[in-house]
Amino acid sequence: MKLVPFFLNFLFLLYQPSKCGCTTNSSTQITSPMLILPLKTQEIPSSSFPKAPNKLPFTHNVTLTVSLTVGTPPQNVTMVLDTGSELSWLHSNSTRIQQPVFDPTRSTSYRPISCSEPTCKTRTQDFSIPASCDSKNYCHAVLTYADSSSSEGNLAMDVFTIGGSNFTGTIFGSMDSGFSSNTDEDEKTTGLMGMNRGSLSFVSQMGFKKFSYCISSLDFSGVLLLGENNFTWILPLNYTPLVEISLPLPYFDRVAYTVKLEGIKVKGKLLPIPESVFVPDHTGAGQTMVDSGTQFTFLLGPAYSVLRNEFLNQTMKSLRVFEDQDFVFQGAMDLCYRVPINQTWLPALPSVSLVFRGAEITVWGERLLYRVPGEIRGKDEIHCFTFGNSELLAVEAYIIGHHHQQNVWVEYDLEKSRIGFAQVRCDIASQRFGLFH
Repeated sequence: MKLVPFFLNFLFLLYQPSKCGCTTNSSTQITSPMLILPLKTQEIPSSSFPKAPNKLPFTHNVTLTVSLTVGTPPQNVTMVLDTGSELSWLHSNSTRIQQPVFDPTRSTSYRPISCSEPTCKTRTQDFSIPASCDSKNYCHAVLTYADSSSSEGNLAMDVFTIGGSNFTGTIFGSMDSGFSSNTDEDEKTTGLMGMNRGSLSFVSQMGFKKFSYCISSLDFSGVLLLGENNFTWILPLNYTPLVEISLPLPYFDRVAYTVKLEGIKVKGKLLPIPESVFVPDHTGAGQTMVDSGTQFTFLLGPAYSVLRNEFLNQTMKSLRVFEDQDFVFQGAMDLCYRVPINQTWLPALPSVSLVFRGAEITVWGERLLYRVPGEIRGKDEIHCFTFGNSELLAVEAYIIGHHHQQNVWVEYDLEKSRIGFAQVRCDIASQRFGLFH
C-alpha cells in the first residue's frame, strides 16, 4: 500500500546459493525456487522532503525496492515492493527523460492483453477502479493510492527474471501516464511490484507459498526470503490467522493481509479499549492490515486516543512535550517531544504491545519515537510517537507498518492463510544466511 513516507530506502540485491536456470510459466501454479535476498538501506537527506512551517504534508517518499530484469532481451528494472498492492506495473512512457523506464518495443516476448481476454474480465475484480477497454481494444487499468499518486496504462505479459529463474507470461501493467506525490522517488524506480493476496500479485503469479523478511533495528539491514523456510534455527513462530470474507464490502480490502487485532498493552498492561473498536463494521471499515509498504503504525481514532493518552501520562516526567497544536507529523502523528540536540540517548520508554489472535508484537526503546528530519526548535530536535491516527489520513483501517516489525521474523504463509511472528536479531539472521552488509 503506497500510504506513508519511508525515510529509509531498502535495496534488495538478488542472491542465489545455487543457480536455478529454470523457466516457469506464471499462469500455472508452480513450485518456485527459494530465493534469499540481502537487505540494505540508505538514508534520504532531509533536504529532499517538502517543507512547511508547522506541518509535514502527507506524502509517500522512500520505498522498498527490488532489482530484476524484464523482457527479451532482458531490461534492468527497479520496482517498489508493496505488500498492500496487487498489480505490478512498469513505467513504459519513453518521454520520461533520464528516468528509468521499460521499453516494450525492445522486448520480443512482450504481449499486450486485450479487454476480451479472461484475465481482463475476471482477474481484475479486486481493482479499486474496474478495468476497461482503450481505443485499441487493450485492457486498460487505472490505479490510485492513498497518497494521491496514480498510474494508468494497459495490462500486458512478459518474462520476469529473478534470481536466475525465468517466469514467462507474467502479467503486469505497462503504464504510460500517472501522477506521483514524490518525484524524487519516482525518478529512481521503474515501477511497483504488488505482493498482496490478489490473483495478479507478483507472489501469486510466481507461485510462492510463503515469503518472509526480517529487518534489523541496528543498521536497518536484513533479509527477504521468497519460498519455503526450513531453517530450524529460527525461533518457533507464533501464528495469527488471516481474516477472510466472501462478500465484497466497500471499505474492506479482501486481498490485503488482514489479521484480528484484539488489544493494545502499554508496559504489559492491557488498555481499556472495548473489543468492538477492533471489529470491522458493516461496511468493512476497521480491518487490521500488516503492511511492509507502510513505515509506521496507524490506529483508528478511539484506539489511538486511549494509547496516546496512556503513553503521554507515562512519559510526562521524563520527556518534554512539543506544545504546538498545528504540528502533525505525516498528517496523523500529533504526539511529539522536544529532545536536546546534544542528548545522545532517550529515557526509558514504556513498551507498547499489539495483541493479535495467537500472536503479539512488542515495540520498545527507540522504535517508539522517531526523530523528524530537519525539524529543529531552538536547541531541540523533534521526536514523534510512532503510532498515528489513521482517521486523520481518511483511512478507515488499522495498519501495522514495518517500523514496528524490526527484529521480528515475519512470515506470510499463503497456503495456510496465516502470518507468523518471532522475535529475532535480524542482523544475526542475515549473517546465518551468509549475507554480510
